Amino acid sequence: MPLPTVPNPPRPVRLIALMNQKGGVGKTTTTVNLAASFARAGRPTLVIDLDPQAHASLHLGVDPGSDRASIYDCLIDPAFDASSALVEVNPNLWVIPSTTDLAAAETELAGMPERERRLEKVLTALSGRFEFVLIDCPPSLGLLTINALAAAREVLIPMQAHFLALQGVGKLLETVGLVSKAINPRLRVAGVVLCAHDASSTHTREVVADMDAFFEQARQAAGEGNLPWKFARVFRPAIRRNIKLAECPSFGKTIFDYAPQAPGAEDYAALGAALLRDWDAMLAKRGPEATSQPVTPPPASISSPQPAPQPAPQIVTLPRVETPHTEAAS
Repeated sequence: MPLPTVPNPPRPVRLIALMNQKGGVGKTTTTVNLAASFARAGRPTLVIDLDPQAHASLHLGVDPGSDRASIYDCLIDPAFDASSALVEVNPNLWVIPSTTDLAAAETELAGMPERERRLEKVLTALSGRFEFVLIDCPPSLGLLTINALAAAREVLIPMQAHFLALQGVGKLLETVGLVSKAINPRLRVAGVVLCAHDASSTHTREVVADMDAFFEQARQAAGEGNLPWKFARVFRPAIRRNIKLAECPSFGKTIFDYAPQAPGAEDYAALGAALLRDWDAMLAKRGPEATSQPVTPPPASISSPQPAPQPAPQIVTLPRVETPHTEAAS
């Protein structure tokens, strides 16, 4: 299939890493379906499956057990042609698939020069071809995830509004802060995407209220500083609990191809459209200065009416908002 061409001038690119060290929270579902929403809007979009489980590849109908080129080849061999690993799965939507070999990549990369920047070099080789690149990180905070954070400009954290899921957010923010200081100063946390959401649950509303309050505290504590999560927020709309979202990966389809009328398709389309509006507004302000270099967008303006305050007390104590120490990055 033909590769996306490089326009003149080259299109700017928005690099987004989707990460959560807890599995089963909607990370891959969000990566695939948000990417599909961008592609349906006519934006050339690339999914990087950086998870050795290869769930994003399977979700997009690509067999990770085949002999095709994969992200493993791109990371391990500096001379490898990354464009040969691209697989077009839908109009405007490509994936560089994963493979079980990727499980050994962290050990192999450990002794290589610039081990944390291998993915950045892969994306540089593809510069100008895609407007959106979404990286599906593994559910761990190892070298593969560090590569994703070194290459990306934004981090989205898909999660479910549960007490235990909430406890890991502080660790994720600490990791992003360390990478921002030591490797990628332009990295920022865009916010949290709520998945499998049940707004009727009191517990869910309490957890969401805690998260809103935490990010507001972060903004106030940052002041004029530049903490990478200073402008993070809980995105609306939340992705409602919907069985069709659980079914479509087994058919190798996005929610838009499998059940286009389902609530999951509606929610991901709305979230994608809101992110596109912010992106287009930012590019319009930059005008002809826009290039193929990665761009860090301004804070997203995704919002919706907040639910009425609940009488129940908050049950979650989130980590204090503070700048992580650089020494921990060594």
